Amino acid sequence: MSWQSYIDEQLMIDVEGNHLTSAAIMGHDGSLWAQSDTFPQYKPEEIAAIMKDFDEPGSLAPTGLFLGGAKYMVIQGEPGAVIRGKKGAGGVCVKKTNMALIIGIYDEPMTPGQCSVVVERLGDYLNDQGY
Repeated sequence: MSWQSYIDEQLMIDVEGNHLTSAAIMGHDGSLWAQSDTFPQYKPEEIAAIMKDFDEPGSLAPTGLFLGGAKYMVIQGEPGAVIRGKKGAGGVCVKKTNMALIIGIYDEPMTPGQCSVVVERLGDYLNDQGY
């Protein structure tokens, strides 16, 4: 399966009538593996800050998580594995695997929980496959 098909068939799917607004899979170095058409243009330093938070949980809490210039307030996650952020009626979920970051961005009516299930399920699968 291609990386793009993971975006199209696993992340940008219908969940109880809702779906992510955008998604991406990238390497830990920020190199893009695949993305939805709507994924924001991000900066390398934004990905570097996300990776730092996986190594030093809580480092993003004071400043927020930035992605494509949008600022997300960091909310509960799983140290070293998942970062979740909230921005208005939407948010972001970032799952770290052995080799990749799975990023899902959502807006209402999708819920934070629905976003987390979609992103983390694929992340767990890729971890099991060695990615």
